[in-house]
Amino acid sequence: MCGEMKTENSNQKQCIKMVGNIGILYEDPYILVCRKPAGVPVQSANARVKDMVSILKLYLLEESGKTGEPYLGIVHRLDQPVQGVIVFAKTKQAAANLSSQIADRKGSGQVVKRYCAVVRRNADIYKETETETAAEYQELTDYLQRDRRTNTSYIVPKGTKGAKESKLRYAILEETEDLSLVDIELLTGRHHQIRVQLSGAGMPIAGDKKYDEKSAKTTGTREKETPALCAYSLSFLHPKTGKQMDFTVLPEGGAFEKFRKE
Repeated sequence: MCGEMKTENSNQKQCIKMVGNIGILYEDPYILVCRKPAGVPVQSANARVKDMVSILKLYLLEESGKTGEPYLGIVHRLDQPVQGVIVFAKTKQAAANLSSQIADRKGSGQVVKRYCAVVRRNADIYKETETETAAEYQELTDYLQRDRRTNTSYIVPKGTKGAKESKLRYAILEETEDLSLVDIELLTGRHHQIRVQLSGAGMPIAGDKKYDEKSAKTTGTREKETPALCAYSLSFLHPKTGKQMDFTVLPEGGAFEKFRKE
């Protein structure tokens, strides 16, 4: 869990190479696993924006020495402000396999996505426990509706037309006077799901200007602050060999630094 932040920062040590500010954690002929930096989109419709797909395709082209655009399949996404682990497919067959695993993850348990977030402390939710006691996980279930015009999602009553059931599990690991470090397992994959559900539960993510009213009011240099949300762990089966693949990174920057212990 993201409580491993107590160890020294080893993000760069986990990367086999850096492509710009993108860290490559693992690569073979079938998949490319990367550490996505906060602020870089996975894919952008704006040709002037350097996104992960364009950066990595150029990298693959230069590495192969071949002509023609290389294949790079997107099988899941992370919001532009979110940092963390993401896997791409290098063949269409690998893309189909990984997409199937993600679609079936509720039943198969083959794909597990874990996130770490720093949220505004909610005294009504937090229950003080002894330090030796394991964190207690709670499940959140909401129904989310997406507004494409504003690129936001919001919680609506069950049965609302177009609403999608959204589930996650979370546990509060550590606290400061006004912030909480939270470990999250994503059970469904909805637009802005974690950000919306935690905000709806009274625990908005620090630095999230879309869903945290306090962060939205900040000015000056804090305008560049991004949500303290990291996809720190990703597990799946290798699309060719069937081997269990597990990748973990440490959250870095912003509010996460308040919980880092050297």
